[in-house]
Amino acid sequence: MGASRDGDGDRVVRVLIAVKDLTAAKSRLAAEFSPPDRTRLVLAMLSDTVAAADAVSVVDSVTVVTPDPLVAETARRIGARVFDEPVRDPALPPDERLNHAFSAAAHVLRHGHVGADGRGGSTVAADRVDIIALQADLPAMRSVELAQAYTGARRGGRSLVVDHHGTGTAALILKDSPDELAPLFGRDSAHRHTESGARELDGTWPGLRLDVDTADDVRRAHRLGVGPATAAVLHSLGWSDEASATTA
Repeated sequence: MGASRDGDGDRVVRVLIAVKDLTAAKSRLAAEFSPPDRTRLVLAMLSDTVAAADAVSVVDSVTVVTPDPLVAETARRIGARVFDEPVRDPALPPDERLNHAFSAAAHVLRHGHVGADGRGGSTVAADRVDIIALQADLPAMRSVELAQAYTGARRGGRSLVVDHHGTGTAALILKDSPDELAPLFGRDSAHRHTESGARELDGTWPGLRLDVDTADDVRRAHRLGVGPATAAVLHSLGWSDEASATTA
Protein backbone atom coordinates (compact mmCIF):
# COMPACT_ATOMS: atom_id res chain seq x y z
CA MET A 1 0.00 0.00 0.00
CA GLY A 2 1.00 3.57 -0.45
CA ALA A 3 3.14 5.58 1.90
CA SER A 4 1.49 7.72 4.55
CA ARG A 5 0.29 11.16 3.45
CA ASP A 6 -0.10 12.53 6.95
CA GLY A 7 2.29 15.49 6.79
CA ASP A 8 1.27 18.88 8.20
CA GLY A 9 -1.72 20.29 6.40
CA ASP A 10 -2.48 17.07 4.51
CA ARG A 11 -5.50 14.83 4.75
CA VAL A 12 -5.04 11.11 5.36
CA VAL A 13 -7.29 9.17 3.00
CA ARG A 14 -8.18 5.59 3.90
CA VAL A 15 -10.30 3.34 1.72
CA LEU A 16 -12.61 0.82 3.35
CA ILE A 17 -14.16 -2.15 1.54
CA ALA A 18 -16.61 -4.57 3.19
CA VAL A 19 -17.08 -8.10 1.86
CA LYS A 20 -19.73 -10.58 2.97
CA ASP A 21 -18.94 -14.24 3.56
CA LEU A 22 -18.51 -16.07 0.28
CA THR A 23 -21.39 -18.49 0.87
CA ALA A 24 -23.80 -15.55 0.59
CA ALA A 25 -21.93 -13.47 -1.98
CA LYS A 26 -23.45 -12.70 -5.36
CA SER A 27 -26.34 -15.14 -5.20
CA ARG A 28 -27.87 -13.47 -8.27
CA LEU A 29 -24.97 -14.79 -10.34
CA ALA A 30 -25.85 -18.40 -9.49
CA ALA A 31 -27.82 -18.99 -12.70
CA GLU A 32 -24.73 -18.44 -14.88
CA PHE A 33 -21.79 -19.18 -12.58
CA SER A 34 -21.16 -22.32 -10.53
CA PRO A 35 -20.36 -21.81 -6.82
CA PRO A 36 -16.59 -22.30 -7.33
CA ASP A 37 -16.55 -19.93 -10.31
CA ARG A 38 -18.64 -17.40 -8.41
CA THR A 39 -16.12 -17.49 -5.57
CA ARG A 40 -13.24 -16.98 -8.02
CA LEU A 41 -15.07 -14.07 -9.61
CA VAL A 42 -15.88 -12.37 -6.28
CA LEU A 43 -12.25 -12.61 -5.15
CA ALA A 44 -11.00 -11.36 -8.53
CA MET A 45 -13.33 -8.36 -8.48
CA LEU A 46 -12.17 -7.56 -4.96
CA SER A 47 -8.55 -7.77 -6.09
CA ASP A 48 -9.14 -5.37 -8.97
CA THR A 49 -11.10 -2.96 -6.78
CA VAL A 50 -8.31 -2.91 -4.18
CA ALA A 51 -5.65 -2.42 -6.86
CA ALA A 52 -7.48 0.48 -8.50
CA ALA A 53 -8.12 2.17 -5.14
CA ASP A 54 -4.54 1.71 -3.97
CA ALA A 55 -3.24 3.28 -7.19
CA VAL A 56 -4.90 6.61 -6.30
CA SER A 57 -2.05 8.86 -5.22
CA VAL A 58 -3.81 10.37 -2.20
CA VAL A 59 -4.85 7.01 -0.74
CA ASP A 60 -2.86 6.06 2.34
CA SER A 61 -4.26 2.56 2.77
CA VAL A 62 -6.95 0.10 1.72
CA THR A 63 -8.64 -2.00 4.40
CA VAL A 64 -10.98 -4.93 3.81
CA VAL A 65 -13.49 -5.80 6.53
CA THR A 66 -14.89 -9.31 6.26
CA PRO A 67 -15.98 -12.35 8.30
CA ASP A 68 -14.68 -14.73 5.62
CA PRO A 69 -11.20 -16.29 6.07
CA LEU A 70 -10.65 -16.81 2.33
CA VAL A 71 -11.51 -13.17 1.61
CA ALA A 72 -9.16 -12.11 4.41
CA GLU A 73 -6.38 -14.32 3.03
CA THR A 74 -6.86 -12.88 -0.45
CA ALA A 75 -6.89 -9.31 0.84
CA ARG A 76 -3.65 -9.81 2.74
CA ARG A 77 -2.00 -11.47 -0.26
CA ILE A 78 -2.71 -8.45 -2.47
CA GLY A 79 -1.43 -6.05 0.18
CA ALA A 80 -4.65 -4.80 1.77
CA ARG A 81 -5.11 -4.51 5.50
CA VAL A 82 -7.79 -6.69 7.08
CA PHE A 83 -10.30 -5.90 9.80
CA ASP A 84 -12.37 -8.79 11.13
CA GLU A 85 -16.09 -8.12 10.93
CA PRO A 86 -17.15 -7.37 14.53
CA VAL A 87 -20.68 -8.80 14.29
CA ARG A 88 -21.17 -12.36 13.07
CA ASP A 89 -24.75 -13.02 14.24
CA PRO A 90 -26.45 -14.71 11.26
CA ALA A 91 -29.85 -13.65 12.61
CA LEU A 92 -29.11 -10.01 11.84
CA PRO A 93 -30.32 -8.70 8.47
CA PRO A 94 -27.42 -8.68 5.96
CA ASP A 95 -27.61 -4.92 5.41
CA GLU A 96 -27.46 -4.26 9.16
CA ARG A 97 -24.39 -6.47 9.46
CA LEU A 98 -22.75 -4.70 6.51
CA ASN A 99 -23.37 -1.23 7.88
CA HIS A 100 -22.22 -2.21 11.36
CA ALA A 101 -19.02 -3.61 9.82
CA PHE A 102 -18.41 -0.40 7.85
CA SER A 103 -19.07 1.76 10.92
CA ALA A 104 -16.83 -0.21 13.26
CA ALA A 105 -13.94 -0.38 10.80
CA ALA A 106 -14.26 3.31 9.90
CA HIS A 107 -14.07 4.21 13.59
CA VAL A 108 -10.83 2.26 13.97
CA LEU A 109 -9.40 3.74 10.78
CA ARG A 110 -10.07 7.25 12.04
CA HIS A 111 -9.07 6.80 15.66
CA GLY A 112 -6.07 4.53 15.33
CA HIS A 113 -3.33 3.33 13.03
CA VAL A 114 -4.43 0.09 11.40
CA GLY A 115 -1.63 -2.36 10.80
CA ALA A 116 -1.62 -5.53 8.74
CA ASP A 117 -3.65 -7.26 11.45
CA GLY A 118 -6.28 -4.52 11.49
CA ARG A 119 -5.25 -3.14 14.87
CA GLY A 120 -2.83 -0.57 16.22
CA GLY A 121 -2.29 2.58 18.25
CA SER A 122 -3.46 6.09 17.44
CA THR A 123 -1.15 8.12 15.18
CA VAL A 124 -3.37 10.65 13.36
CA ALA A 125 -6.10 12.95 14.69
CA ALA A 126 -9.50 11.57 13.70
CA ASP A 127 -10.63 14.82 12.06
CA ARG A 128 -7.68 14.61 9.67
CA VAL A 129 -8.62 11.14 8.42
CA ASP A 130 -10.98 10.90 5.45
CA ILE A 131 -12.80 7.66 4.68
CA ILE A 132 -13.87 6.32 1.29
CA ALA A 133 -16.25 3.38 1.74
CA LEU A 134 -16.36 1.36 -1.47
CA GLN A 135 -18.31 -1.55 -2.82
CA ALA A 136 -16.10 -4.62 -3.29
CA ASP A 137 -17.36 -5.43 -6.79
CA LEU A 138 -16.09 -2.59 -8.98
CA PRO A 139 -13.89 -4.52 -11.46
CA ALA A 140 -14.06 -1.81 -14.15
CA MET A 141 -13.25 1.11 -11.84
CA ARG A 142 -10.40 3.35 -12.97
CA SER A 143 -8.17 4.98 -10.40
CA VAL A 144 -8.74 8.38 -11.99
CA GLU A 145 -12.48 8.02 -11.38
CA LEU A 146 -12.03 7.47 -7.67
CA ALA A 147 -9.50 10.29 -7.48
CA GLN A 148 -11.93 12.68 -9.15
CA ALA A 149 -14.78 11.61 -6.87
CA TYR A 150 -12.65 12.25 -3.80
CA THR A 151 -11.52 15.63 -5.12
CA GLY A 152 -15.12 16.62 -5.84
CA ALA A 153 -16.46 15.43 -2.49
CA ARG A 154 -17.58 18.23 -0.23
CA ARG A 155 -15.54 19.18 2.79
CA GLY A 156 -17.17 18.97 6.17
CA GLY A 157 -19.52 16.10 5.45
CA ARG A 158 -20.46 13.03 3.41
CA SER A 159 -20.78 12.60 -0.33
CA LEU A 160 -21.94 9.64 -2.35
CA VAL A 161 -21.50 8.17 -5.80
CA VAL A 162 -24.77 6.61 -6.93
CA ASP A 163 -24.46 3.30 -8.77
CA HIS A 164 -25.42 2.68 -12.40
CA HIS A 165 -28.90 1.49 -11.39
CA GLY A 166 -29.58 4.88 -9.80
CA THR A 167 -30.65 3.37 -6.48
CA GLY A 168 -27.53 2.01 -4.80
CA THR A 169 -24.33 3.57 -3.46
CA ALA A 170 -21.02 2.71 -5.13
CA ALA A 171 -18.98 4.93 -2.80
CA LEU A 172 -19.59 6.94 0.36
CA ILE A 173 -16.97 9.59 1.17
CA LEU A 174 -16.45 11.29 4.53
CA LYS A 175 -14.12 14.28 4.07
CA ASP A 176 -12.70 16.85 6.46
CA SER A 177 -15.35 16.21 9.10
CA PRO A 178 -15.46 15.16 12.76
CA ASP A 179 -18.70 13.26 12.10
CA GLU A 180 -19.03 9.50 11.76
CA LEU A 181 -19.35 7.68 8.42
CA ALA A 182 -22.99 6.73 9.16
CA PRO A 183 -23.31 4.18 6.32
CA LEU A 184 -26.74 3.17 5.06
CA PHE A 185 -25.82 0.60 2.41
CA GLY A 186 -28.47 -1.80 1.23
CA ARG A 187 -31.76 -1.45 -0.62
CA ASP A 188 -32.39 2.08 -1.92
CA SER A 189 -29.22 3.28 -0.19
CA ALA A 190 -28.73 6.24 -2.53
CA HIS A 191 -32.01 7.78 -1.40
CA ARG A 192 -31.34 6.99 2.26
CA HIS A 193 -27.84 8.44 2.13
CA THR A 194 -29.14 11.59 0.45
CA GLU A 195 -31.97 11.91 2.95
CA SER A 196 -29.43 11.61 5.78
CA GLY A 197 -27.51 14.60 4.44
CA ALA A 198 -24.94 13.14 2.04
CA ARG A 199 -24.41 15.08 -1.20
CA GLU A 200 -24.69 13.24 -4.51
CA LEU A 201 -21.68 13.66 -6.82
CA ASP A 202 -22.37 14.16 -10.51
CA GLY A 203 -19.26 12.86 -12.29
CA THR A 204 -19.65 10.41 -15.16
CA TRP A 205 -17.32 7.65 -13.84
CA PRO A 206 -18.83 4.57 -15.56
CA GLY A 207 -16.43 2.11 -13.92
CA LEU A 208 -16.83 3.51 -10.41
CA ARG A 209 -20.62 3.39 -10.75
CA LEU A 210 -20.67 -0.16 -12.11
CA ASP A 211 -21.02 -2.45 -9.10
CA VAL A 212 -21.66 -6.03 -10.20
CA ASP A 213 -24.76 -7.81 -8.91
CA THR A 214 -26.08 -9.70 -11.96
CA ALA A 215 -24.74 -11.52 -15.01
CA ASP A 216 -25.77 -8.52 -17.12
CA ASP A 217 -23.58 -6.35 -14.87
CA VAL A 218 -20.67 -8.73 -15.49
CA ARG A 219 -21.17 -8.42 -19.24
CA ARG A 220 -21.40 -4.65 -19.03
CA ALA A 221 -18.21 -4.44 -16.96
CA HIS A 222 -16.44 -6.79 -19.36
CA ARG A 223 -17.34 -4.56 -22.30
CA LEU A 224 -16.15 -1.50 -20.41
CA GLY A 225 -12.87 -3.19 -19.51
CA VAL A 226 -12.20 -4.99 -16.26
CA GLY A 227 -9.05 -5.30 -14.19
CA PRO A 228 -6.54 -8.09 -14.81
CA ALA A 229 -7.73 -10.46 -12.08
CA THR A 230 -11.35 -10.37 -13.26
CA ALA A 231 -10.26 -10.57 -16.90
CA ALA A 232 -8.26 -13.72 -16.14
CA VAL A 233 -11.21 -15.43 -14.45
CA LEU A 234 -13.60 -14.55 -17.26
CA HIS A 235 -11.05 -15.65 -19.88
CA SER A 236 -10.71 -19.00 -18.11
CA LEU A 237 -14.49 -19.38 -18.38
CA GLY A 238 -14.42 -18.81 -22.12
CA TRP A 239 -15.24 -15.14 -22.31
CA SER A 240 -13.57 -13.44 -25.25
CA ASP A 241 -11.18 -10.57 -24.57
CA GLU A 242 -13.53 -7.80 -25.65
CA ALA A 243 -11.72 -5.03 -23.83
CA SER A 244 -8.31 -4.47 -22.30
CA ALA A 245 -8.18 -3.59 -18.64
CA THR A 246 -6.65 -0.54 -17.03
CA THR A 247 -6.53 1.03 -13.60
CA ALA A 248 -5.33 4.41 -14.89
